[in-house]
Amino acid sequence: MTLPLPLLILLSPLCAALALCLIRADHHARIRRIALAGTAIPLVGAWFVTATYDPAVAGYQHELFVPWIRALGIGFHVGVDGISAALVLLHAICAFTGVLISYAITERVKEYYVFYLLLITGVFGVFLSLDLFFFYFFYEMAVIPMYPLIGMWGSDVTEGGVVRFSKEYAAMKLTIYLTLGAVVALTGLLWLYASTGAGTFDLVALQRHLASQPLSPSLQRTIFPLLALGFGVIAPLWPFHSWSPIGHAAAPSAVSMLHAGVLMKLGSYAIIRLAMGLLPAGAQMWMPWIAGLSVMNILYGGFVAMAQKDLKLIIGYSSSSHMGYVLLGIACLTPLALDGAVLLMFAHGIMTALAFALVGHIYDQTHTRYLPELGGLAHQMPFIATCGVIAAMASSGLPGFGNFVAELLVFLGGWDAHRLPVICGVFGVVITAVYMLRFVRGVFFGPSKAAFARVSDARTPLARAPYLILIVALLIVGCWPSPLLRRIDAGSRPLIEQVASALPRE
Repeated sequence: MTLPLPLLILLSPLCAALALCLIRADHHARIRRIALAGTAIPLVGAWFVTATYDPAVAGYQHELFVPWIRALGIGFHVGVDGISAALVLLHAICAFTGVLISYAITERVKEYYVFYLLLITGVFGVFLSLDLFFFYFFYEMAVIPMYPLIGMWGSDVTEGGVVRFSKEYAAMKLTIYLTLGAVVALTGLLWLYASTGAGTFDLVALQRHLASQPLSPSLQRTIFPLLALGFGVIAPLWPFHSWSPIGHAAAPSAVSMLHAGVLMKLGSYAIIRLAMGLLPAGAQMWMPWIAGLSVMNILYGGFVAMAQKDLKLIIGYSSSSHMGYVLLGIACLTPLALDGAVLLMFAHGIMTALAFALVGHIYDQTHTRYLPELGGLAHQMPFIATCGVIAAMASSGLPGFGNFVAELLVFLGGWDAHRLPVICGVFGVVITAVYMLRFVRGVFFGPSKAAFARVSDARTPLARAPYLILIVALLIVGCWPSPLLRRIDAGSRPLIEQVASALPRE
């Protein structure tokens, strides 16, 4: 009997985490090999799932359903559509490269990889789940490991030698924000379950039921903000964003890669899959408000990133800004804009994972992330400097990278729906170029500094592999986006048609 691909993807990191519990803590090489295998298998599986997804058929594919609690309508139901297939591939790439970056971890290695693999399992579970109960279960499973990963293996955020935020504070703030958001979202999910009368948590069954017996528009408009705001906290939707840059800055490099590259996408994905997919009339009413809030994400995040001097805080606030484009694309409620939003989730995830990986290497070598103390590192780190310039170009939306294609789709798709937010978004691209050029100039260029004379570049093929994998992914999507876009469009177009057909009034 062949193991279904979604189950293989989901169980591989979980089995690796369980296997690590049986290994002695001082066998670091074996622990790293098992963790690498636990992410390499999902990477191959995710590529195969994405490659074999048939956009002409559309709908959910590679499904597996196992009944569990029949009385409540709960079952283990996994599968992918075009949207989730792209995000599963994104997560697999970030998880695999994150394990390679994690070779710098030397303390409590076993425990680190156990929590890291549990985090990976939780995120895969969210993207693959087609049952609301397991969707929420895996969502919480993805959030909980962040606390020990940041609190134990993270670092304090300092500025000029003074501690600005401790890692314990960052871990606690992240956990409180995300947990409160999850509680709000859970309220909405339970209200939705009770209101439908379908007696099932199965997402596909709920969609069929609501297509024939939709909830009243007034009820949809009441439940929608609970889901949008609850999951929007992790997006991060302004003004609930303040946990995010601090969490980025305090987390170890590989966790920052997953945090910014994938974890933030859980909120946007939940809004698309649950709020829009199940409450189309609510989406019609509330999406203009989300479009307005997304402008605050774009501009506020960009301006604050310009003022930061810690490298991780620059990238952290930049991530909050770029997620504003994603939320704007979702809020426009057009197929083109939603395609761009999902493609930007993929491209931004790869780009920001690359940026945090580079910052991690710089910090490991120089023991500082404070921008005024850096400079001239291109002399000692030509490979890292080249990758840094590429990351800055991708973040700034230069043609040839996936970010450019995605942002262009969001702007074109949203022009008629929300013209003013789109204009503000275009201005946000200029802000991004300013702080990313400042980042590159302050870190890599200028005269060489004697204090960094002995820093080391990424020289070996293993050390360079994660950066090259991420760069190649960015270039492939930027130069040849159509294969991924066809799959995304197969998932996004039916959602937009469903929202458009919802009754605008009682």
